[in-house]
Amino acid sequence: MRSLWRYAPNMTKSLAGFDMSKLVSKVPVDEDGFICNLSDWNEDAAKELAAAEKITLAEQHWEIIKLVRFFYQKHQHSPEMRALVKFTRQELGEAKGNSLYLLSLFPNSPAKLACKIAGLPRPANCL
Repeated sequence: MRSLWRYAPNMTKSLAGFDMSKLVSKVPVDEDGFICNLSDWNEDAAKELAAAEKITLAEQHWEIIKLVRFFYQKHQHSPEMRALVKFTRQELGEAKGNSLYLLSLFPNSPAKLACKIAGLPRPANCL
């Protein structure tokens, strides 16, 4: 278990160049940057996790973050991509319930990044 502010010695590609001095909450994360204890998550931690991924959270991001947290509450597991797209379509409509929209907010791996920033465990089928 590592604290996000101590993550620099084992820096991954996603944290390369990130200014660790800007971290405030010092929430413990695992070696992949996921929060260790779900109860440690808060909006400040989400902002820090997003910044580590070079994402500035806007209202559209928060909408998806809240949605994946709702999914987790309802199903007791993090959504993989297919489930995230389907659930987003059901809850937010066709315009937002598609892979391209989610990729525009959370590049490369929307389900993994959204879950990471939302303080949830890594989805089962995400690399």
